[in-house]
Amino acid sequence: MASPGEGLPVGAEVEVDVTAFAHGGHAVARHEGQVLFVRHALPGERVRALVTSAGAGERFLRADAVSVLSASPDRVEPPCPWAVPGGCGGCDLQHVSLAGQRALKAGVVREQLSRLARLEVDVEVEAVPGDDAGLDWRTRVEFAVDDSGRAGLRRYRSHDVVPVDHCRIAAPGVDRLRVTEGSWDGAEAVDAVAPSVGEPVVVRVPEDGAGPVVRERVATSWTGPDGATVTFDRTFDVDARGFWQVHPGAAPTFLAAVMGELGVREGERVLDLYCGVGLFTAALAEAVGPSGQVVAVEADAAATDHARTNLADHPQVAVLTARVDDAFGVARPVRRGPSRRTGRPRAAARSPLVPPTADVVVLDPPRSGAGRGVCAEVARLRARVIVYVACDPAALARDTAALVEAGYRLDRLRAFDAFPMTHHVECVATFRPAEGGR
Repeated sequence: MASPGEGLPVGAEVEVDVTAFAHGGHAVARHEGQVLFVRHALPGERVRALVTSAGAGERFLRADAVSVLSASPDRVEPPCPWAVPGGCGGCDLQHVSLAGQRALKAGVVREQLSRLARLEVDVEVEAVPGDDAGLDWRTRVEFAVDDSGRAGLRRYRSHDVVPVDHCRIAAPGVDRLRVTEGSWDGAEAVDAVAPSVGEPVVVRVPEDGAGPVVRERVATSWTGPDGATVTFDRTFDVDARGFWQVHPGAAPTFLAAVMGELGVREGERVLDLYCGVGLFTAALAEAVGPSGQVVAVEADAAATDHARTNLADHPQVAVLTARVDDAFGVARPVRRGPSRRTGRPRAAARSPLVPPTADVVVLDPPRSGAGRGVCAEVARLRARVIVYVACDPAALARDTAALVEAGYRLDRLRAFDAFPMTHHVECVATFRPAEGGR
């Protein structure tokens, strides 16, 4: 095995056999014992790989497949001319058929749960309704701007701007804005947003004052606890640069998946953690009715301002602006200065708005996950069901291990291809008390 510093140099080319697909969108190969993470390759292929950079401590190398010597049956011609070595870094999987992409993502979810949670779970990645080609779906695109004021997309792991004509996965409303044809002197970036209600908008970054507010409509249905069909149709205010699902079919799909698992009953007490502008909160409030209670927690102040507006007709909802770990009184390390050294854990007082028990809990944390401390506090609520919406399989697996350790079992897992042409995958995991629990 090559020792650190003795491996292939950057710029070297080598023929390798690709053996696996890793979390993060990389195919995995080895050369004389050294691991290569190879973009634009597929398991089962033999490729010629160009080394582009070394990983931390040179424990691994990053590379691009610059030629394919033996192709996988899942390989296709990328629909975008910029999805090539040295091109745009936004899409990892344009060289893979949609069925192949979903199989790779399912394998990553299985592997992370097996490795980090010690669970063997069968996973199938489902298409999001309305998506049959994997293109023209992204309703929010941030374009980078170079020193000349030209907008484009970033090269992989680089600040370089690739001058694309238009993004092939961008929604038609984003394309109509023709951001890449304009001049954006003085801007660091340009956000193009095509909401489901109203006209597309452009936001210069940094903004001058408050950014625009857009409206998003969600219409869907699911089966309620009595077996009847529940319909939902509501419009939400959200900052143009705030968090909202970028695939137009994602929000209704995830909402139906979550509510169908929960079976919320009238009069129950529910926590909606990392609630954003209140998508799940609104449906939960309708389900528990005036006699129930929903506590929604979100760290982003702009999002909670919108949540209070969006939920003004539901007095049974309390919206708390706070980090979820702080709301539960979970100590977290303090980051000190530019070195980001970790200091002593920061003590936090549990918010009086967070109840000691709950019937139902929904979590939709950021990519880093909820964390062991939050999972332990959620388990102490003794909810009859917890549904966790995850955008990162590794974080989900770590938090699954924490919930299992705290007395819950993974009852069901669904995965959705809400980000076609990329390695990202969204999961909806349902947890219920293990034997002997509530």
